[in-house]
Amino acid sequence: MSACDLLCLDLPQAEAVRQSLAPAGQTEAWATAAKALGDPTRLRVALAVAGSGSACGCDVAWIVGINGKLVSHHLRALRAAGVATSRRDGKMVIYELTPSGSALLTALTADPAVAR
Repeated sequence: MSACDLLCLDLPQAEAVRQSLAPAGQTEAWATAAKALGDPTRLRVALAVAGSGSACGCDVAWIVGINGKLVSHHLRALRAAGVATSRRDGKMVIYELTPSGSALLTALTADPAVAR
């Protein structure tokens, strides 16, 4: 960061913004979730789970048309990033997006023309 001889900001406003920033741990979690959805295959897997509401790994593999082991890898990554959760139902593992994962996916896939 370079030194600036002239502050161009409104100090009270800048201080209010600084105080409103999320803690570093929270921004790290957000960045991890965003990175998880940065992979095109993982994004498709997340979209398939979101569209299903909840789905087992084999159903997600069929929906996205890729190998079940690869889907399983991506689902584990989504779960590790806090984007998805899983639960056992007999021999199946059922996945669904977390509320923050759903919100991030919605924001990521929002039509920019609608946002204007």
